[in-house]
Amino acid sequence: MAGMKGKQSVRDMILSLGLIGLMAGVIYIFIPHDDFEPDLKRVDYRVELLTARRAASYPVAAPEGLPSAWKATSVRYDGSEFDAWHLGYQAPDGQYVAVEQSTQRPAVFIDAASQGARPTKAVERIGDRTWQRYEGGHYDALVLREKGSTTVVTGTGSFASLAKMAESLKTS
Repeated sequence: MAGMKGKQSVRDMILSLGLIGLMAGVIYIFIPHDDFEPDLKRVDYRVELLTARRAASYPVAAPEGLPSAWKATSVRYDGSEFDAWHLGYQAPDGQYVAVEQSTQRPAVFIDAASQGARPTKAVERIGDRTWQRYEGGHYDALVLREKGSTTVVTGTGSFASLAKMAESLKTS
């Protein structure tokens, strides 16, 4: 009889574990899972753009004429040190594209804005300006150095997306 008691408790333990596993599986199947990223909220940046254009020491650039599939998702202007302008977008393909401008020393600013992308020998003529290509592990960038400020169009988007953004930039 003593031997039977030990076998029953092992058998009961295995049955209990099996039942717990089955219940966990049922719960997992019937509880909804969000396997997609949430839709990013579109921001209206008109007030910040007007403020930046009044306060900055350079012509602040913002896109005009982009299709509505381009969604503005972040904006900020910080005039405390380097007149820094940021405007982030979600491109139609879901990638991130940002416009960054600043009076900060170009090498430091470009490195920060492009997350460490490095200059290449390639340049792109967009409109009447020549932009230098930068390539990086996370972000690529198009860089325009002008007197008094630097503009960086950067992000995870393709160079075609970056060029589309750069082409749409207007300063007034």
